[in-house]
Amino acid sequence: MHAQAVSQVMRSRRSVRAFRPGQVPRELVEEILGDAACAPSGANIQPWGVHVLAGAAKDELGEALVAAFRADAGLPPAHFPQPLPEVFQARLMDFGARYYGAAGIDRTDAAARARQTERNFSFFGAPVGLIFSIDRRLKPHSWIDLGLFAQNVMIAAKARGLDTCPQVAFAPFHELIAAHLQMPPEQLTAFGMSMGYGDTDAPVNQARMPRERVQDFADLIGF
Repeated sequence: MHAQAVSQVMRSRRSVRAFRPGQVPRELVEEILGDAACAPSGANIQPWGVHVLAGAAKDELGEALVAAFRADAGLPPAHFPQPLPEVFQARLMDFGARYYGAAGIDRTDAAARARQTERNFSFFGAPVGLIFSIDRRLKPHSWIDLGLFAQNVMIAAKARGLDTCPQVAFAPFHELIAAHLQMPPEQLTAFGMSMGYGDTDAPVNQARMPRERVQDFADLIGF
């Protein structure tokens, strides 16, 4: 294994929000999930679940979610506490400026922002949509395991020329999703993900999100 090649795949992965129309073969998706399943988990309980949707199945769920979002477009983001600590709020505001700026949306244009947010629920036009779930009875460390699995999905996809976008926007619509996908009652929707071939010409995909320096978030001791 060449560290440079692995590093290149990881550093080239970005959240893509506009996709080309080409389909993704089922066999390729299965390869990606097979690689992702090598993720570690506490005591190897492998707590992840995923529904992978394409074609009419994806479109039907997307249409139901768009309708639900339109019925309550003021739905607050359930994934952040309010108020958000200042350091995270600053990064959130920076993200919004870069993201909506790349999409050509003024920060004061609430209607345009809502329309862009709505595109989450049609998986940004990607040919494959994924819904990640976990047993609600598990504790937070098992949610970390689910995150490791999802990261593996994104890296394995990127290594094969596919782009992804993880989307926590799906989480508040768990009841609708669970009914649509016939999830057992113990399963909880954690987030969704779009997957396909990114449209490199789309303005929204030109946004570049900065990362903190290692010395700003890591405390290396004893070196």
